[in-house]
Amino acid sequence: MEIKKLDYDFSVCKVKDYSKVNFDSEYYFIGKTDEEYSLVCITENVPDNVTSRDDDWKAFRIQGVLDFSLIGILSKISTLLAENRIGIFAVSTYNTDYILTKKDNYDKALKILSDAGYEII
Repeated sequence: MEIKKLDYDFSVCKVKDYSKVNFDSEYYFIGKTDEEYSLVCITENVPDNVTSRDDDWKAFRIQGVLDFSLIGILSKISTLLAENRIGIFAVSTYNTDYILTKKDNYDKALKILSDAGYEII
């Protein structure tokens, strides 16, 4: 399975609303519940109406379109990283999964996955 590195710094944020989000940017992940508006985006694109933010994340994605019948892909990756004391923030889209780690663990995480047989591209 291929893992594609994304060459951006990301931030995980809470925002008042999505009115200041530029949805034409390359990466935005949003989540809205009865308690909050969440946003994950490239750090340089963080809107000015954030109420909380956590910077210094790097990301990679599982390359290709994942069929919904596939089981355990994210679980295997998260287990490998957890066994090596690397925390993750995972985001899923219709097509695939994105995994963020803190910047200081990113290279280590990719090495662990490479050693486990994942192809890093």
